[in-house]
Amino acid sequence: MMEERVYLPVSELNLNVSVVLNRAVFGGERLVITSRGKPKAAIISLADLERFEELEDAQAAREALAEYRAGNMADFVPWEQAKAELAEARQALAQKAA
Repeated sequence: MMEERVYLPVSELNLNVSVVLNRAVFGGERLVITSRGKPKAAIISLADLERFEELEDAQAAREALAEYRAGNMADFVPWEQAKAELAEARQALAQKAA
């Protein structure tokens, strides 16, 4: 079952960072951080992030399969190469964010 979004102003996040993180991690809440009443970012559990990434990967695979079946082979990349490139890209993004 999908959790309902909970909206929190950034001021509350600033005052209670550990409490807010625990709500996502242990409570499974999906917290949308707002600034001046507008959604700016979300805090979700690592499990939710991993599910989201799996969905992204599955969607990309479906799109690639459709292209392959349609005979659009000009941009075809073998799966192992694509998987390695994706892992490198994720690692680079994680390092950049840190």
